[in-house]
Amino acid sequence: MNTKVLQREWFSNVKADILAGTLVALALIPEAIAFSLIAGVDPKVGLYASFLIAIITSFLGGRPGLISAATAPMALLMINLVRDHGIEYLFAATILTGIFQIICGWLKLGRQMKYVPRAVMIGFVNALGISIFRAQLPQVIGETIPWQVYPLVALTLAIIYILPRFTKAVPSPLVAIIIVTIISIFGGITVPTVGDMGEIPSTLPFFQLPQVPFNLETLGIIFPYVLSMTFVALVNTWLVVSLVDEFTDTPSNKNREAVGQGIANIATGFLGGMAGCAMAGQSVINIKSGGRTRLSTFCAGLVLILLILVAGDWVRQIPMAALVGVMVMVSIGTFNWNSLRTINLVPRTETAVMVTTVFVTLLTRNLGMGVLVGIVLSAVFFSRDIARVVFVDSVISADQTYRTYSIAGQLFFLSVDEFLEAFNFQESLHRVKIDLTHAHIWDQSAVNAIDKVVIKFRRNGAEVDVVGMNEASATLLNKLAVYDKSATADN
Repeated sequence: MNTKVLQREWFSNVKADILAGTLVALALIPEAIAFSLIAGVDPKVGLYASFLIAIITSFLGGRPGLISAATAPMALLMINLVRDHGIEYLFAATILTGIFQIICGWLKLGRQMKYVPRAVMIGFVNALGISIFRAQLPQVIGETIPWQVYPLVALTLAIIYILPRFTKAVPSPLVAIIIVTIISIFGGITVPTVGDMGEIPSTLPFFQLPQVPFNLETLGIIFPYVLSMTFVALVNTWLVVSLVDEFTDTPSNKNREAVGQGIANIATGFLGGMAGCAMAGQSVINIKSGGRTRLSTFCAGLVLILLILVAGDWVRQIPMAALVGVMVMVSIGTFNWNSLRTINLVPRTETAVMVTTVFVTLLTRNLGMGVLVGIVLSAVFFSRDIARVVFVDSVISADQTYRTYSIAGQLFFLSVDEFLEAFNFQESLHRVKIDLTHAHIWDQSAVNAIDKVVIKFRRNGAEVDVVGMNEASATLLNKLAVYDKSATADN
């Protein structure tokens, strides 16, 4: 790495990166504990994973400013593995997931993100904003929730939104957490705290091999989980990378990010952590708080482990209300409000794709699944739109014996019915010309449709010329068509 790259990616935004990373570290603690509990493992497993993945990806990842750690989608995939086979199998699966991520990065699969339409990305962002907000509801809804939680959440939000009007020297969410914590401690206010989420470790992780048999039986147990974890990790990561790209208007290397996270997961598996990937919410906190370079990601991991080991007693006393306020701010800032204002201006199909992506994501609680359904729906709508074959002209000669069909459009499996309906096989013709100058043949269904048209006309005694094909269409037709092409012209 040359000096200019080092300066740009690490030390071009030092103060803001350190402060943003510190804020992210505070917000990571309760989430890492919660994700550990979801997976059915000790809280230290998620905390170690978050610390290690953030540190390693800060050096090896392909997206400066991205925050990667233990995540809810990954935790959900681990539940059955841990329950049925134990945590050691989880460590082995984490290592193999990392290996698969590296392979996917080497194969440059990150390039496939260009096939994600903007409507799907907007749906992803909106679902993310709603999901972040919904995840805070258990902390503020319920008969056991003290009433003091609500004014503390309100105070947190007030500080977050009012302080920047006077100064932006320090991220307002970080100031809000500190002030609300001080008020809670010295005011003797009894509300749920970070310490109530689970036990915080007091030692560093240590290297150990997963205590599992190294044989095909073990591979057979973890392999299905590894495939799911690899897919979810890559999809979530590349989507969040694209989101950060858009927020910062800067490029990234998605394949390098896959490799970096793969190495991080391998290290995590050997050091007692669970597999992780990019975190949308924490990445947004980082970017919104001014974090831009790798230093912010590094600081998030470093401060996290320092808070755990050095300031654990203080961290345990942070009110969850303060962190809820921060996450509500993140959810509001993440949601694309402009998508609601312009909903009557964009094509209905794009609105349908966006809404479907949101709905499926919220229903399945899986961002990757929502995006996958959105992409499929976009492909269906796109195919339907280009399947509308336009018949430019149909002209018959003066003696009523020679008709020319001029066709424009895309000929493939969705458009063949319209194509076939355009021909009148009842006419008594001596000759028919099918002009495909403004059409393109895409697949075997289209070739089969042309076969049917030519054969039907010839059975009725008409000569048929198929003309005007471009090179690709002619090549496909010559390979697959059944009819005798000796009478077919090339132009």
